[in-house]
This record gives sequence, structure tokens and C-alpha cells, in this order.
Amino acid sequence: MSRRRHEEEHEEHDEGKERWLVTYADMVTLLMVLFIVMFAMSTVDEKKYEQLKEGLAVGFGRQQSILDGSNTATSDQGASQAGASSYEMLLAQVPTAQRTTVTKILEESDRLRRERSYGDAQVEVERLLKVWRKIDKALRHQGLRDDVRADIDERGLVVSLVSQHVVFEPNVAELTDRGRRVVDTMAPVLKDLTEPIELDGHTNQEKVKPKYFPTDWELSLARAAHVLRRLEEVHGIRAGRLRATGFGHTKPLVDPALAGSQRVNKRVDIVILSQAPAETRALLGEAFHALGENLSAAHLTLQEDRP
Repeated sequence: MSRRRHEEEHEEHDEGKERWLVTYADMVTLLMVLFIVMFAMSTVDEKKYEQLKEGLAVGFGRQQSILDGSNTATSDQGASQAGASSYEMLLAQVPTAQRTTVTKILEESDRLRRERSYGDAQVEVERLLKVWRKIDKALRHQGLRDDVRADIDERGLVVSLVSQHVVFEPNVAELTDRGRRVVDTMAPVLKDLTEPIELDGHTNQEKVKPKYFPTDWELSLARAAHVLRRLEEVHGIRAGRLRATGFGHTKPLVDPALAGSQRVNKRVDIVILSQAPAETRALLGEAFHALGENLSAAHLTLQEDRP
């Protein structure tokens, strides 16, 4: 009896010794998954790298991932595609249950990141609307409100000089007297800002060669440069904040097939460039239109623009 009891105690003792193997096996499995993920991140393209990095941070209940090193993504398209392929292959080697969990983490991270970006976009839209209200008030005080249209898109706040009283005469790159009044009225608000300002010149879609310029590209750029010079030379806005771009006839504001559209499409856009992150800027238009506020409610319509 004593011998049998001793043998049973010995077996129980041996079983206790082997329990550590369960923990060890779990640790080895987790290490394998970790190394697979680390290798995948070393070859994956930038988008998947950021997704996985943030996904792991969210999954472990942290606001930021500890993986804050520099990106190893390459700009070469072929290498990027190969990295994405390697990522998918390595992820497929993870046990199904864990792979599903990682996928859910990435999806949840995507959703949370978009929600954060959309919230930031709403805040940025509200800030740009405050700027617009100042411009709107100044223009209304001078009786010039109907000479512009305004919108918010992925670039920022866009104020377009579109009235037939403001836009340039045919083939000419200089503003009319009324056009100069509009720019002069907006200038004090623009000067108080810190954001860069882009002047985008546009021509209409009439297939006529400009009289004083080789093509409509030069004409549209000259119009933008004319407004830029007025903002700098007359109103003292720092040149480093200003840049001029010409788009020729390539970006009509309204459908060229509509009657009166040519007078509207011949314009200069004054763009207050948002400095929000790219992911936030991409949602500015969506956030603005979701507010249901129409900046162009009082703008010059095509019907009013007809003689």
C-alpha cells in the first residue's frame, strides 16, 4: 500500500512538471506570429504598414503603437505590389482564428481612424466657414456679394470671382475696376490669415486663340498672377504665402453646355489652402456638404448672369 501510494504521488508530481509545456507552447506560437508580422511589415507597402501598426495599437488598448520607427515602404510600384503579396501570404500562415482577429482589428482601426479624420474635417470646415463669414460680411457691406461663389473642397476654402462685372475682358489678363474692388475688399481678411493662398486662373471653353497670348494656358496663368501681384504689391500680403497656377480651359466651374457658362468659367479662384493632414483634407468636401450649409445660396446664377 505504501509503495502504491508513493507511485501515485510520483506520477502526479511528474504531471505537474509537464504543465509548463502548455505555457511554453503558447509562447512559442505567439513568438511565431510576432516574427511573421514583423517580417510582413518590413516588405509591405506604406498603407498596409500604417493599418497594421494602428490596428495592433487599438487591439492592445493603446492610443499609439510602439512601432514608431521610420517607414520602410518603397516608392517602386513593383516592389510595393510584391510587398503586399508577401503580406497576404504570411498572414495566410497565421492560424485561422488569429487571422480573423487580426483582420477585425484592422477593420476596426480603419473605422476609428476615419471617424477621427471626419471629426477633424468637421472642425476644419467650421474654421473655414468663420473665415468665409468675414469675407461674406465685407463683400455684402460693399454691395459685392453677388460677384463671387464660394465652396469648400479638399483644398480648403475656394472663393471664385465669377461675375461678368468682375472677370477679365476677352483676351485680357487684368481685372475690371469692379474686380479690383472685390479683391481689395477680401484682402484685409486674407492678410490676417496664416495659410498659403493659391490663385487659380481659368479661361472659358470657347475654341478661340487668345489675341495677346500664345494659348489659353498663358492667359489663365497671367490672370492668376495679376491677382497675386495686387494682393502682394497693394495689400502687402507676404509673397511666400502666395502662388499662382493656370488651368486654361480644363476646369470649368459649371457645365460649358449651359447658356451663360462661358462668363462664369472665365474666372480666378482664390483658394485658402487648408493645412490639415491629407486624410482630413480628403473629407472636407463631404463634411461641408453634410452640414447642409450652401455658401453659394446668394451667388450670381446663370439666369441672373444673362444680359
